[in-house]
Amino acid sequence: MAAAPSHWTLDPSVVHLNHGSFGVVPRTVQDVQQALREEMETNPDAWFRDLPDRVGLARAAVARFLRVPAEHTALVVNASAGVSTVLGSLALPPGGEVLLTDHAYGAAAMGTVRAAERAGARVRTLHIPLESTAEGIAAVFEGVLSEATALVVVDQITSATARLFPVAEITRLAHAVGAKVLVDAAHAPGMLADPVGLAQGADFWVGNLHKWCCAPRGTAALVASGPGAQDLWPLTDSWGAPDPFPQRFDIQGTLDLTAWLAAPRSLEFIEETYGWDLARARMTKLAEVAQGMLADALGADLTAVRFGEAPAMRLVPLPAGLATDHEAAQALQRRIAVGTGCETAITSWDGRGFLRLSAHLYNTVSDYERLAECLPGVLRA
Repeated sequence: MAAAPSHWTLDPSVVHLNHGSFGVVPRTVQDVQQALREEMETNPDAWFRDLPDRVGLARAAVARFLRVPAEHTALVVNASAGVSTVLGSLALPPGGEVLLTDHAYGAAAMGTVRAAERAGARVRTLHIPLESTAEGIAAVFEGVLSEATALVVVDQITSATARLFPVAEITRLAHAVGAKVLVDAAHAPGMLADPVGLAQGADFWVGNLHKWCCAPRGTAALVASGPGAQDLWPLTDSWGAPDPFPQRFDIQGTLDLTAWLAAPRSLEFIEETYGWDLARARMTKLAEVAQGMLADALGADLTAVRFGEAPAMRLVPLPAGLATDHEAAQALQRRIAVGTGCETAITSWDGRGFLRLSAHLYNTVSDYERLAECLPGVLRA
């Protein structure tokens, strides 16, 4: 199943291997969004008058794709905004404890710390070794959860380390001591067939649609059920404030919400053109091949990164001394882009640097062959 280059608007002179950071919007989805923008500008009054109903329809389409009820699903601009929404709506108890892991996405971790400080709660960051099994990860949580734990914030697929965490078991353990669970599932929609189902029982789940689902940027889902859902409020109050969750999120003043309205087209496009199950299988296989190829090129030992790997996003350890912190990783990413013509993701975790490989439908084996050929020379320079 080869992806047609005409489906995408990527610069053909660049090899795009970092889908996991910003995603890529298919041409047909860009066309739909542009038509919506033009409609908005021809009659703004009519546009904003009808917008909440149209957002509701788009939200229902997203919910169907995620296999959850529409009445449990709100749209937000990205996963970080969803995390901030939950943190801003929860009443953390003074003296209570919030659990994070050292794999947490930086923005989510910083937001969690600020929310805890405002409430007079404390944050405990758990170290999860890279080579941990699902059982080992759950055991770390089980060893620290207590009646003092108010909230657990955990990634479904970690960003820097591309690990798949056992969020359903973590949720079960947290609920046993009365703690709520917020799942940061930024990379999960599209990469996993049933990401919310795999987070069974989590109180709050947030996932980006601009990554593996290829929706326009600025589109994410916040899923919540139970009594806690009605405690959730948009980050900015608007005229939807009297409405219940999730309808109160459908009205966002004069924001350009064409990304939300165009998102269902991205879900339809991949299903019609490739089929989601086949697409996921292809991306997973390609990521596996790419990881082996780059590991061979760099002489990297994959032993520590073979546990709980994300399906379409894989790690290759970099030589010691490279990308040991966030700033060094960013600098190396730029150097690789210039030296190889490949856009990659370089991450840093626990003082170690990694090449984080993404695979999507527009990628081919030859893309990774080019990186494998050029990268060793850049790293030695």
